[in-house]
Amino acid sequence: MRDLPSAPEPHSAPRYRGRFAPSPTGDLHAGSLLAALGSWLLARRAGGEWWVRIEDLDPPREVPGAASRQLQMLAACALVPDAPVVCQSSRHALYEAALAQLLSDRLAFECHCSRSDLAATGGVHRECVARRRRADPAVRLRVPDGSVIGFHDALQGFQQQDVAASVGDFVLRRADGLWAYQLAVVVDDAAQQVTDVVRGADLLDSTPRQILLQRRLGLPTPRYLHLPLVTDAAGRKLSKSEGDAAVDPRRPVQALNAAWQRLGQVATLVPADGSPADWLRSAAANFDPDLIRAGVQRTAASTCGSHL
Repeated sequence: MRDLPSAPEPHSAPRYRGRFAPSPTGDLHAGSLLAALGSWLLARRAGGEWWVRIEDLDPPREVPGAASRQLQMLAACALVPDAPVVCQSSRHALYEAALAQLLSDRLAFECHCSRSDLAATGGVHRECVARRRRADPAVRLRVPDGSVIGFHDALQGFQQQDVAASVGDFVLRRADGLWAYQLAVVVDDAAQQVTDVVRGADLLDSTPRQILLQRRLGLPTPRYLHLPLVTDAAGRKLSKSEGDAAVDPRRPVQALNAAWQRLGQVATLVPADGSPADWLRSAAANFDPDLIRAGVQRTAASTCGSHL
């Protein structure tokens, strides 16, 4: 990306650099810990680095103290990042520069559409059809017809989406002035030289938008792996913002063992108790990525069977 302010991260290209990037909308629950542990294990398996980034760009949704408690939970589990933790709220200049580049290249545009205007188009934005100009327009990426993005997910297989037809011109900066997730995550992954994005499958649908944006900005595309989601008894994805039960920092090994088994790993290959640091050493030595895929296939088969 051209004309961006220099970032504090080192510029030597890593062979493998993964990251865990929670938003501070609540304490870590079982699903977030699974993503943290899965990304850590895959980074260690590759002999690479594991970083942590707090995605705190939506103050109205943030829970006071949640970011600190998330980091405390990671520390209790001995999941210590290989670089200082960064917060997106300190990186506005990077996003401003990326947006200025897109606007200058006419790849993005100001949009004055209201929610009712968007509803009239079926929720897929194809052009600004606002009946009046707003003092606080959003900025959207221009997505031409035929913008079909395909990519290989290391766990979910080949994925393809017609971004124009499914999503349309998506938001980069909201009308309230807040940065959209899609822009911030793309800019940060590039600035931090993240080579491998390991996260929950709820973000699989966002990946084509991010790849399209990477191409528009001339940024590299990392490898992707989307882990299975942890759901409740009703099949609903756990959510920090909805207050789903947080993992207990007083019982870190129990929480790690639960995440380990949800990743399809063999329960008896890690200790049932002891220190989290010892547990992680054992987990790193015995981790088998192929078992994640087998676990996903078992879950899918079980889900299909339950509907027969």
